[in-house]
Amino acid sequence: MDESWVNSAERIGADLHLELSGPGGRRAALIRALREAVRSGRLTPGTRLPPYRSLAADLGVARNTVADAYAELVAEGWLTARQGSGTRVAERAEPLRRPARVPRKTPPRARGPRHDLRQGTPDASSFPRAAWLASYRRALQQAPSEVFGPGDPAGRVELREALTEYLARARGVRTEPGRIVICSGFAHALRLLFGQDRGGGGGVLRGPLAVEAYGLGFHRGLLDAAGVRTVPLPLDEHGAQVERLGRERAVLLTPAHQFPTGGPLDPARRAAAVDWARARGGVIVEDDYDGEFRYDRKPVGAVQGLDPERVILVGSVSKSLSPALRLGWMVLPERYVDEVLAAKGEREAWVSVLDQLSLADFVSGGSYDRHVRRMRQRYRSRRDRLAAALATHAPHVEVTGVAAGLHAVLRLPPGTERSTVKAAAWQGVALDGLAEFRHPDTDMAARDGLVVGYATPSEHAYGAALEALCGVLPPGG
Repeated sequence: MDESWVNSAERIGADLHLELSGPGGRRAALIRALREAVRSGRLTPGTRLPPYRSLAADLGVARNTVADAYAELVAEGWLTARQGSGTRVAERAEPLRRPARVPRKTPPRARGPRHDLRQGTPDASSFPRAAWLASYRRALQQAPSEVFGPGDPAGRVELREALTEYLARARGVRTEPGRIVICSGFAHALRLLFGQDRGGGGGVLRGPLAVEAYGLGFHRGLLDAAGVRTVPLPLDEHGAQVERLGRERAVLLTPAHQFPTGGPLDPARRAAAVDWARARGGVIVEDDYDGEFRYDRKPVGAVQGLDPERVILVGSVSKSLSPALRLGWMVLPERYVDEVLAAKGEREAWVSVLDQLSLADFVSGGSYDRHVRRMRQRYRSRRDRLAAALATHAPHVEVTGVAAGLHAVLRLPPGTERSTVKAAAWQGVALDGLAEFRHPDTDMAARDGLVVGYATPSEHAYGAALEALCGVLPPGG
C-alpha cells in the first residue's frame, strides 16, 4: 500500500488503502497488510477501522474474510473491538521506530516588527467575520448550479450590478454592469491594461504614461516590466500639476486622496485633466484606492463622473475590507471593454466566483456600508490620537494628508528622514520614509517625511505604537 491512512480516531468509513499480496489466501494477505500498516505508523493507536462491509467492498473480498482478519488481530493484541465503538488500533500497538532524521539547517526566522505603522493595510483584526460569513452562506445557498461551471470573464453579473448601484451612490460614478470588469485589485488591473497579464502582447493602453511624482513604487515596477515609460508630474498643495501633461496618451492619478502625500486633486485640475484627455484622445486611469474614508468634509466624488468615456476607474476592497480577499473592479469606457476581456482571457486570472457572490450580497444587503461607516469612525479616532500625540511630544513635526485615507505624512526637518527611519527600525517600529515613493526621474524638490499607516495596528496595540513612534522622531530645532 503506497498511500497514507488519515490519522483520525473519529472518522468512520474513511478510505483505507491496503495492498493484498504475498503467499497464502486473501485472509492471510489482509492480516499481513494490516499488521504492516500498524507497524509503519500509517494506522496510529486509537484509529477507527472501516466496518467489515465497507472494507470488504473496497478490497473486493468477502465480508467474512475481513471479519476473520479483524478477529485474529484482536486476539493478537493489534486491534481492539468493543460494542458501539467499532474496531480500533490498540493503544499499546507501537509503530515501527524509524531512524532519527538529522534536522536540516535553516536560517532563523526573522522576527516581525513590534509596532507596525506601515501604510497600505487596514486593521486586520477588524475584518467583519460574522457579517461576511452570513453573506458567504447566503451566496452559497442561493447560487444557481451554473455558478460552479465556466463563467463570464467580466465577473458575476450579481456583483457588477451591486457595484453599479453602490459606486453611483457613494462615489458619483456613472456606469452600467456591462462596463465593469472584476479583477483581483489595482496591480491586476495594471497588468490587464498594460499587457502583462498573459505574457505581454502590447496591452490595451500604450505608454508613455504620466504619473504623479510621488506614488507606489510597486506600481512603477509593474509598468517598467511591461515596457511602459512613466513621466512624473510634480505635485503641489492642489495635487498633480496636470497642466504639465504633454504628448502622453494616458495619465495615472489618485484624485480623491493623493498617494502618499495626501489631499484631493483641485476641482479646476480635475476639469483640466478631463479636457486634456478629450483633446488628446487620451484616458485617465483613476486609482480610487481609499475614496470611502474621508473625515473632515463630504467625500470627493470620482473624476470618472465627469466623463465616463475618458476615465478608467479602478477600485478594490483592499483598504475597506482586506487585501486578502483579492477583489477589485475596473469601470471602463465602452471602447475598452472587449480589449480588457480579451487580455483577461477565457479562464485566466479569475477571482473566486463565491467571493464575488459574497461581496455582491455584502454590498447589496447594506453590510458593506455599515462596515465602512464603523471603520471610518475608528480610523478618524486613530488619526486624532496620532495628531494629539504629536502635538504633545513632537509639536515641531507637521502632520499632513489627514483629511482622508488610512495614513498620514509627518514632515521632518531637512536631512533627518533616513536617520529617523533607521532609528525606528532599531526600535522595532516599521514605517515608510517618504523618499521611497519619489519617482526617480522627477525634477520636483525632495521632501523629508514619514508615511505612517495609522490603520495597520490592532486597536489594543495602537497606543504603544504611537508611544514608540514619538520616541524615534528627531528633536525640534
